[in-house]
Amino acid sequence: MASKHSISRERPSFMSIPRASMSTFILFAFSLVALAAIFFFSSSFHFIPYQNSETSIQYSSVVESPNIKPEFSFVAALEKFLASRARVGKSERVSEEFIGDESSVGALDDRIWMRGMEKMRDLSSSVLRIYVYEMPAKFTYDLLSLFINTYKETVNLTSNGSPVHRLIEQHSVDYWLWADLIAPESERLLKNVIRVHKQEEADLFYIPFFTTISYFLLEKQQCKALYRDALKWVTDQPAWKRSEGRDHILPVHHPWSFKSVRRFMKKAIWILPDMDSTGNWYKPGEVWLEKDLILPYVPNVEYCNSKCLSESESRRSTLLFFRGRLKRNAGGKIRAKLVAELGGAEGVEIKEGTIGEVGKLAAQNGMRSSVFCLSPAGDTPSSARLFDAIVSGCIPVMVSDELELPFEGILDYRKMALFVSSSDALQPGWLVAFLKSIKPERVREMRANLATYSRHFLYSSPAQPLGPEDLTWRMASDEVFWRRDRTALQHVHEVVDYQIFEELNAYKNSAILIGWVQSSQPF
Repeated sequence: MASKHSISRERPSFMSIPRASMSTFILFAFSLVALAAIFFFSSSFHFIPYQNSETSIQYSSVVESPNIKPEFSFVAALEKFLASRARVGKSERVSEEFIGDESSVGALDDRIWMRGMEKMRDLSSSVLRIYVYEMPAKFTYDLLSLFINTYKETVNLTSNGSPVHRLIEQHSVDYWLWADLIAPESERLLKNVIRVHKQEEADLFYIPFFTTISYFLLEKQQCKALYRDALKWVTDQPAWKRSEGRDHILPVHHPWSFKSVRRFMKKAIWILPDMDSTGNWYKPGEVWLEKDLILPYVPNVEYCNSKCLSESESRRSTLLFFRGRLKRNAGGKIRAKLVAELGGAEGVEIKEGTIGEVGKLAAQNGMRSSVFCLSPAGDTPSSARLFDAIVSGCIPVMVSDELELPFEGILDYRKMALFVSSSDALQPGWLVAFLKSIKPERVREMRANLATYSRHFLYSSPAQPLGPEDLTWRMASDEVFWRRDRTALQHVHEVVDYQIFEELNAYKNSAILIGWVQSSQPF
C-alpha cells in the first residue's frame, strides 16, 4: 500500500555540508550501514540457539517454573479458563481505536511508521509483540462455552464415526495460543512474545475466532452466517485495511473450517496442519510456506512421561502398530493399500478405529507396547497419528510423499522418525524387512530423542518454554524481524544522499555494501 513515507522526498539539508566535514559524515554513514547490516544478517537467529551446523536446540537453556504445574488436557484447561475469567462485557467491547473509515487507517499508518522508526533506533529489540483483537463474545467465549456445555454428548458424530468434540480437541491450537496471549503476564512463562494494547506497537495481530468449534457445533447456515460476520468484523478494522491482513494471524487448523469465506483473507498468516499440496482442501494461491505456519495436532493420547517410558520399555513386543480410519480420501488412500500389503505380517498390528474414549485407550495401549508406529497420510498429507506416536515413545514411520512438518528448520525429525516413500512401503515384504534391519542401538537412540523432543508437541496451560506455542512464535518472528530489518535498511537508503553513495562505492570490496549501494530501488 502506498503511503506518504514511500514517496520521493526533497533533497536533505546536509547536501550543503562543507566539503571539509564530508569525510566525517561519510564515516558516520558507513558505520550506520554496517550496524544495520550486522543486525540484518543476525536477526534470523534472535531466538534459536544452535549447538552446531545441524538444526538442534540447546535444551540446557530452557527455564521452567517449578511452582506452576502445567495442564495438558484441553477440556480441563478450558473449564478452568472459563471459570476464572468473569465476563463483564469486556469481550463485547470493540477496540476503542476502531472507526473503520479511511482517516483511521491513515492515522494508524502514521503511528505504526513512527513506532517503526523507534524500533530501528532500538536495535536490541527482539521481543515479538502481538495485538489480540477483542472480538464480540459470539466469536470467542460463546463458542468455548458451547463446546464445554455439549462435551458430554458423545452421540454427536461426524460422517465417519468420529466424535466431533475429539476432532475439535485435536485442532484446538487456536485456544492454546489465545489463552496464553491473554493470560496475565505474571502467569506466563514465555517472555519472548508479549501482548500489547496499542496497535502501533504490534508486530502481528491475532484473530481469536474459533473456526473449528463453529464448523462442527453450529448448524450449517448458522455457521456460514457467523463466518460472514467474522469476515466483516475483521476486515473493517483499520489495521487490516492498512496491510490487507498480511500481518494478521488467522487460525484455520481444521481444513474444513472457515472454508466459505477464507478466500477473502488469503493474505493473512494462516495456522494450518499442513500445506495440502494436493489442492483438495486449499485453493491455489491461498497457502504457501513463506506466509503460513504449520502447527502440530493436539495429541489424542496421554503423554507417556519418563516413568511411563521406563515401564513400557520391556512391553514393546509389537514391531509395527496402527489404529485409525483405514479408508481416507485423497492422499489418505495409501492406508487401504498398506492394509492390503501388511495384513497378517509377523509383528504387525493394524486395526480400524476412531478417536472415541474406547478407541483412544486402545490406541494409547497399542502405541506404548510397540517399537514403531505407522503414520500414513490422512485426508490431508498430515495425520494426528504422528504426534500420538511421538508422545507415546513409539518411533513414527512416515508414509506421506507430500508432507510439510511443523517447525521444520528448528527440529530435525530424522533423529526421531523414519521416512519411507509410498512406492517402497507398498513393495511386498519391504517395510517389515526394513524395520527388522534397524539395529537395536539406533532404536534406543531414536526413542531417547523422542523423550527429549516430545515437549515440542505438548500444548499446555501455562505454555511452556520450547513447547508448541513457544516454537510457533519463534517461527513467526523470523518473518517479522526479517521485514523489520529490510525496512531499517530501506530508510537508511533513503536518508543517505546520492552523492555520498558515490563515495561509499569506493568500499565495493565490502560484500555487505555492494548490493545495497548499487540498488536503485528500496528493499
